[in-house]
Amino acid sequence: MRTLLYQILVVFLFFVHHTAHGQVTPRDPWKFLEPSDTFNKKRFWLLAGTGAAAYTAASVGLYAIWYKDYPQSKFHIFNDFGEWEHMDKAGHMFTAYFESNLAFNGARWIGIRHKPAVLIGAGVSTLLQSTIEVMDGFSSGWGFSLSDVSFNTLGTGVFVAQELLWEDQRIQIKVSNSRPNYNNDIIRGNPSGALTQKQIAHGLFGNTYSEAFIKDYNGMTVWASVNPSAFMHLSPESKFPRWLNIAFGYGAQNVYGAYGNAYTDPRGNVFFLNDQQRYRQYYLAIDVDLRRIRTKSRLLKTIFTGLSWLKFPAPAMEWNTLKQNRFHWIYW
Repeated sequence: MRTLLYQILVVFLFFVHHTAHGQVTPRDPWKFLEPSDTFNKKRFWLLAGTGAAAYTAASVGLYAIWYKDYPQSKFHIFNDFGEWEHMDKAGHMFTAYFESNLAFNGARWIGIRHKPAVLIGAGVSTLLQSTIEVMDGFSSGWGFSLSDVSFNTLGTGVFVAQELLWEDQRIQIKVSNSRPNYNNDIIRGNPSGALTQKQIAHGLFGNTYSEAFIKDYNGMTVWASVNPSAFMHLSPESKFPRWLNIAFGYGAQNVYGAYGNAYTDPRGNVFFLNDQQRYRQYYLAIDVDLRRIRTKSRLLKTIFTGLSWLKFPAPAMEWNTLKQNRFHWIYW
């Protein structure tokens, strides 16, 4: 999942620099985390410089990791709408939403007014996602995907619409990921060779959890997490938990290729996982909106906001296209 890898690189580089150069004061070491009431030049140049450096480093790093060793071609359009049971598209929507939110919060931290900050969030997200799409457009193995652009726009649009309508994210797009427990059943290759399901999954999606978090759609769920209290007219004395969310999730299982379950090993052996029927999953679960947990600590507020893109582990109901209903005591 190149978009999520790119996002993680940008965010990591940004926060490493931001934390190292924060405006710390002896009396209140976390005061610099508070958004500025007015435009702050020092913060602007800090954020602009850090953002430009992170964008450049992440773009170069992504090209070296993902594109350099693959054949290049003329710019072309590629239709990949039906791939990966649409999990890739859900990932694009989530990533664009997250990037818009991150850039918006950065602009507000500088002291930029609300509406201009919303436009900055949308612009930064579009720039980051478009960079990947253009790289894809010059790669023989992929191409410029109009459907990717559509879901990028949808993710950004969900963020922008809520900020302009409510000045609040009442519906958050989140992600969760639990790597499946792949078995050791032998899969015969064509013309020869044998691998286990676990070996094939690790060959496709990586050996470590960090690799699988980015690549393995079988473990990924994308959520729309709705905060009921935000739609209610609650009195200050109300005991209704303002942090309680209801989340609707989408996932897929037994996905070992873009369209079909065929794996080719480095020797050219092709393994068909025909007994692994691909199916889609739909979830209903409770969630926690960490941003709405009351605390006077600026540090905790920042941590809660920084973790708000992750779905909170909780009980969940699952319905899938195999016509199965399942209850999960804890699902993430």
